[in-house]
Amino acid sequence: MHNKLSWGILGTGNIARQFCIGVNASHRGKLMAVGSRTAESAAKFAATHQIPVAHDSYEGLLADPRVEAVYVSLPNTLHREWTIKALQAGKHVLCEKPFAANTVDSEAMFDVAEQRGLVLIEAFMYRAHPLIHAVIESVRQGDIGTLQLIRTSFCYRTTRIEGNIRFDPNLASGGLMDIGCYCINFSRHFAGEEPSSISAIALKPAGGVDQVAAGMMLFPRGLVASFTSGMSLQADNTAYLCGTEGYIEIPIPWKPPAIGATFSIVRATPPRMDQTGLAAASSVPNSGPRQTFTVDANMDLYGLEADDFAGTVLDGKPPMLTRQDTLGNMRVLDEMRRQVGPH
Repeated sequence: MHNKLSWGILGTGNIARQFCIGVNASHRGKLMAVGSRTAESAAKFAATHQIPVAHDSYEGLLADPRVEAVYVSLPNTLHREWTIKALQAGKHVLCEKPFAANTVDSEAMFDVAEQRGLVLIEAFMYRAHPLIHAVIESVRQGDIGTLQLIRTSFCYRTTRIEGNIRFDPNLASGGLMDIGCYCINFSRHFAGEEPSSISAIALKPAGGVDQVAAGMMLFPRGLVASFTSGMSLQADNTAYLCGTEGYIEIPIPWKPPAIGATFSIVRATPPRMDQTGLAAASSVPNSGPRQTFTVDANMDLYGLEADDFAGTVLDGKPPMLTRQDTLGNMRVLDEMRRQVGPH
């Protein structure tokens, strides 16, 4: 069995650019071809990322026998069509998050993959970083007692709205789909089960998409998760896992760096809110112990993702995200988007 997986890139947008940088830094992937709707776009992208072959159509890429796996980086509403076409062409597929426009489309995509005996995985790259694995282990070994609350945020502010697919209500877009999906995935991953109760609210202009949203999930074994997502504001984007004996703080959970990713375990009684200044500080001696751990990946985040995918295809290792995991995330997204209003 060969050691490197040959990739075809479907689309030439920003996320495709980031993934190509990762593949070029990976141990088990090599870029073989890129497909775009125009020859000019494909040729320029191929030259930038040292890709040997440029196809002037998506169909051309899928017909290329040198391509073993396809990375789908197209708008959300095109994920189903082109993932299924890639699978029917005999290619393994890594499909960018959110996996599809809805759960029904997601089911159809996985059905084809299973019928064809091919690997199909949703691309939540943060899950490949050893930082996440280290935090999971910390929670499992009881470093913060019993996990009861998860708080996450993923927000950014963009002023480029005209022509931005994230703001197009016809493309299954909006903040929940673009970045809220990370918070949902993170919470479900650490909860280890599906939520029994789901709620969401959003700021959403008439005829537009959710620009700012807040969501909550209650899990059967007694865990609450809350998150905020937004495309028009700034936030710290820190993730917190709060337990009976302390909490874990992850300052950069969504795109951890290759070197110097950190998380902290904090065991402290919070300062009293009815005191100020020195009195408040003295009520918590030394602000409690804080242990900060550094986790080095020594590789680009998307390179980690590409190598993990290659391990599933070439070695048969379990997929980083299973069908059940992806469908669970899509069901939560479907329900939250239903609650905040039609798109």
